[in-house]
Parts: sequence; C-alpha cells; structure tokens
Amino acid sequence: MLVVTALASAISGFLYGYDTGIISGALLQIGDEFDISRVQEQTITAGILVGAVIGAFVGSRLAERLGRHRTILVVAAVFVAGTLLCSVAPSATTLSLARVLLGTAVGAATQTVPMFVAELAPPAQRGRLVLSFQLAIGAGILVATLVGASQQFSWRLSIGAAAVPAALLFLLVLKQPESPRWLVKVDRVDEARSTLQRLRGTAGAQDVERELDEIRDLVAHEQDAPVRGWPGLRQGWVRPAVVVGCGIALFTQLSGIEMVVYYTPTILTGVGFTRSDALLASVALASTYLVAQLVGLAVVDRVGRRRLALVTTPGAAAALLLLGALFVTGRDSPGTAWLIVTLLVVFMAFTSAGLQLIGWLTGSEVYPLSVRPAGTAAQSMTLWGTNAVLSLTILSMIDGIGEGPTFWVYAAFNVLAFLFVLRRVPELKGRSLEDIEGSLRSGTFRPGAV
Repeated sequence: MLVVTALASAISGFLYGYDTGIISGALLQIGDEFDISRVQEQTITAGILVGAVIGAFVGSRLAERLGRHRTILVVAAVFVAGTLLCSVAPSATTLSLARVLLGTAVGAATQTVPMFVAELAPPAQRGRLVLSFQLAIGAGILVATLVGASQQFSWRLSIGAAAVPAALLFLLVLKQPESPRWLVKVDRVDEARSTLQRLRGTAGAQDVERELDEIRDLVAHEQDAPVRGWPGLRQGWVRPAVVVGCGIALFTQLSGIEMVVYYTPTILTGVGFTRSDALLASVALASTYLVAQLVGLAVVDRVGRRRLALVTTPGAAAALLLLGALFVTGRDSPGTAWLIVTLLVVFMAFTSAGLQLIGWLTGSEVYPLSVRPAGTAAQSMTLWGTNAVLSLTILSMIDGIGEGPTFWVYAAFNVLAFLFVLRRVPELKGRSLEDIEGSLRSGTFRPGAV
C-alpha cells in the first residue's frame, strides 16, 4: 500500500515537473505561432504559478474538509481538464488563462500530496517516501526538456500529453486509504486503526496501538486548542515551524533554479547559441537535476536534512558567482559554451541535491496537526508566489541589468539561504511527526536543541 501511495505521489510530482518544465522548449514554438513579446512570454510562463498560489490555498481547505484522499482525486481531475484546455488554446491570452487553471492543480498537489504521504509513512521511511514526489519532479522536468529538445512534436501535443499520467493518478489514488491522522480528527478511529494495521504490515498490534494513541493525544490537544487552522499559525509556539517552512520555500525559489529551468534556452539563444544547442543544454541540466535528486534521496535519511543543505548551498552560490563573472567580463560566447554549461550543471547539481530536496520534505514534517493543512498551504503559497514573481521579472531583470549581475543577485540569495538554514533549521531526520510537534510545544525547535 505504501508503494502504491509513493507511486501516486511520484506521478503528481512528475506532473508538476512536466507541466512547469515543458514551457521552456515550448516557448520557442509558441513565440513563432503567436508572435508574442517578452512580457507575454513571462505571462504565459507565470500563469501556472499564479494558479498554483490559488490552488495551494483551496487545496488546504479541501484537505481539511474532504480529507487528503478525496482532495487528491479532485486535483487529478483538474490536472486532466487544465492540460487539455492548454493544448487547444487559440491565442496567447487563452493559453495563459488555461495555465492558471492547470496551476491550481499543481498548487493543490504540492500542498496535499507530500502531507498525505508523510501522514501515512512510518518515521524511518518518511523521508524517502515523501521525496518520491520531489524526485519525480526531476523526472518530469527531464522528460519535458527531452520532448522540447527533440523538436519533433508540436507544443500542443507536448502539453496535452500530460493528461495521460493525470488520469493514471486518479485511478491509482481511487483505491488508496485515507490518512489515519485525518480519520482520527473526524472521529473515525476504527478506520484509522484498520488503515494503520494495513500500512504497518508486520508491526505488532501493540506498536499500532501506540502510534494510534500518539495520534489521538495530538488530536485531543488540537480540539482543546483555542485556535486552529489559519488563525493557529499565529500562535507563538507554532511560529518557529512557519518560519522554517515558509523560509525554506522562499529560498528554494530565490536559489535561481526556476531561472535556469524556465529560461535557459531563452538566455543561451540570446548570447549566440543555436536553438538546438540551447535545448540540448537544457537536457543536460534536467538530467543533472534528476541524478542529483537520486544522490540526495539516497543519503538524506542518513546525512540529515540540515547538514545536506549546509554542505551543498555554498557550491550553488559559487557556481552562480562564476557564471556572473563570465557574462560581466564579456566571455559569454559560443566559444565558452562548454564553461557556461558546465557551471550551470554544477549549480544544478548542488541546489538539486540540497536546498530543493529538503524544501518539500521539511514542509511535510514541521507543522503541528492542528495547523498542518494551513501550514503546508502557507508554505506552498510562499513557494508559488515567489516563483510567480520571479518568472514575471527574470527576463525583464536580464534586459535591465544584464545576465551577469542577475546571476550575482541569485548567488547572494544562496548565501542568505545558507545563513537561514544554519541559524533557523533544526535537524528532523528519524523523528516522528508527533515528536517534532512536542519540540515545538516545549520551545526546543531550534538547531542544536532537538
């Protein structure tokens, strides 16, 4: 059952990666068909991100009211509808609006799916199971860039093809269990016990009852709490979780990865690369993203979330600093293509294996049960809102200050991300969700204290 849940999580992650990544190569074809401006390029790219902000908020409400399971079914249906509408859009404006609808599914999925998997998984396996979502994002981006680089398919077919995995997601989730934590919250304790027994397999009845008792104790705390949900995020003891979750979400976007994923072909063709070479560079970057995610996934539950980010973030900052220097000194030419692409690959390897990897995982772990849907929604909205703002401004920033200073700005953001993790983010590996909540309540949710 956990394997099927992880597979469903992976498909939703794949859809996120594919639907956001396909626009990179598709923009070149869309520009030819609709004769769009720089502003329209940014608007089409950012449409899915604006929708994601809306979807994250709506998804949190649905997850609380309908349960995690039924919410994911709704999300899968919207994925299908949004994908098909994008593929038949008759103009740049309708394409932008259709991508907003598609984005609501992306945002709701990023808010609900990691939380759903985290609530089903045992602590020892939670990192790997939740990160199947993150790993699949890399696979989706890779497939999207391969499709774009092949230049064999129209952008309409490339975008519309995502309806197939979206339909498969719906079918897989259809027979999955509801989160036992949500079942206890709505007073369906027997169903929660049955689900835990099926999920834990060889675990003894005593272990299941112990886990169920922990969940029931937390639910009792939640029901006795004077505030919960969105108002509960303002409580003093919850605030450290909000700072960590939303802070990590902010820096995963400020790292510069979206600039590289969305606009690499546009940036490289602007400095003299042929269209084919620029698209091949995107394939190299997407492949690096996936491989680095695999490496990070293999070590995260041993090395730890915090340490992995602290080791990798300085490497990402250094790569961006050197890239900026190349552009500022005028060495950004086809003759130095190998060095530009190498530095982009180095940046992608460091940020994918570290900050990007722990971003989704941390968000699924840090929030107390009483505010978990609201907390994960706030984190997703922070992530997608930042992503949308950046996507709407990156090309304009490049036009205004140049590629080199733009890379330096994002290098500075990586330095700030390192300092944030160093001073704010505690280590969470191997700890149950209930134990993490206990550290929040006791005021020990900080580096060196947990």
